[in-house]
Amino acid sequence: MPYKYVLSELYMSTNKQGLLVITASAVIPSLQPAPCNGSSCPPATGFQYFVFFTALYLISVGTGGVKSALLPFGADQYNDSNLEESKKKQSFFSLFFIAINLGVFISGTVVVWIQQNVAWSLGFGISSICLVVATVAFLAGTPVYKVQLPSGSPLKSVVMVFVASFKKRKLEVPADNALLYEGDDADLSNGQSVKLAHTDGFRWLDKAAVVFEEVEEINKDEGGGGGWLQCSVTQVEEVKILLRMLPIWVTSVLYAASLGQTATTFVQQGNAMNTKIGSFSVPAASLNSAEVIFMMIWVVFQDTVVVPIARRYTGNPAGLTQLQRMGVGRLLAVPALAVAAVLETWRLRSVRDGGNLSIAWQLPQFVILACSDVFCGIAQLEFFYSEAPVSMRSLCSAFSFLALSLGYYVNSLVVSIVAVVTTTSNKGWLPADLNDGHLDYYFWLWTGISAINFVVYAAFAKNYTVKRLAVPHSH
Repeated sequence: MPYKYVLSELYMSTNKQGLLVITASAVIPSLQPAPCNGSSCPPATGFQYFVFFTALYLISVGTGGVKSALLPFGADQYNDSNLEESKKKQSFFSLFFIAINLGVFISGTVVVWIQQNVAWSLGFGISSICLVVATVAFLAGTPVYKVQLPSGSPLKSVVMVFVASFKKRKLEVPADNALLYEGDDADLSNGQSVKLAHTDGFRWLDKAAVVFEEVEEINKDEGGGGGWLQCSVTQVEEVKILLRMLPIWVTSVLYAASLGQTATTFVQQGNAMNTKIGSFSVPAASLNSAEVIFMMIWVVFQDTVVVPIARRYTGNPAGLTQLQRMGVGRLLAVPALAVAAVLETWRLRSVRDGGNLSIAWQLPQFVILACSDVFCGIAQLEFFYSEAPVSMRSLCSAFSFLALSLGYYVNSLVVSIVAVVTTTSNKGWLPADLNDGHLDYYFWLWTGISAINFVVYAAFAKNYTVKRLAVPHSH
């Protein structure tokens, strides 16, 4: 049974178990803390905490696992050698991106409203039912899925390359790359008859592919049990791909941290503004849901306007390359945060003059960040899938989502550092009352971080060597 299929089903089941447990904790009185008596609220018991956090961890593991397994499994259904299917694959990544954000929008609006106005248990129950329906729909497609069977551990191949290159560190790499060991289909770690073309860079790793005859003496010195001395060019190239992707991934973490402002400091800024628009009061956190709407609009605009125009000028079927789109996304984060900084300066000045700005003025920064996320988010999903070694697509897709999670930790770290550094002699940039602070300085700090992150990314992207396939071998 193909592991991506099995993992998708397994993580859906894990997520479902978590939702059922948390639904039970909202329905069964013994799993809830005792009711408050006036202003005195008894704390939850140890068992109640255990049930609650078990549910949260199951949901977290299930959600993360489903995204990292389902994305490459879905993309595997398309054949890259077919131009039409290749275009459909690009649309698949856009639809996957929309589906994730649409789910965020519905859960953050409809489900939250039901939990607050009807019952928490009903909101969790609806989520559980949706997941059951999704699981049934996924299983219903089993007969028509294209599957790729795994062949060995991809991590073993990576370790082999490092071990072999270290053992053969004293050997010279031949000037003619054709003399390196190409191997046969049995040597491939990707489970397919697809070989990667040799690329320049990381030449020290090429020593792992020096032909075995040239290392016979090393093998004898190790008692004939040297082992892990001979790797193919494809195995070496797979490791090179991972090393080239690493700095791109690091910039993804910082980019995710800049996006994290929408759920943190943007909300704080909105709470400090006039939330009345006419007779309607707009919760500051609801603008995150508005951003999702902007993102879906931008996705349609990108696929129907930007991509066709770019195809005409670049000749690239995808319009812009993945690296170019990721660069546009990172670049757009800079003006978005600059707009937030200017708005905060204006807001502080308005407060000092006895007035306040409408929360509607936050819309421009959300619109720009939504466009940024569409350009970068979809391209990033494609990049970590298509550039990854075939056997590591699930792992690299998981690292793509991991970057989003780590971004929030980086964001928290920056907040802690700013709080310590700026509160030595005054209230600091981020006091409880933002009217006494300088949130604008904090936004300018993130504008600078995002600008530097873009420059670093552009440098690595410019020198990035895209994966190239050698002539495929037929079975």
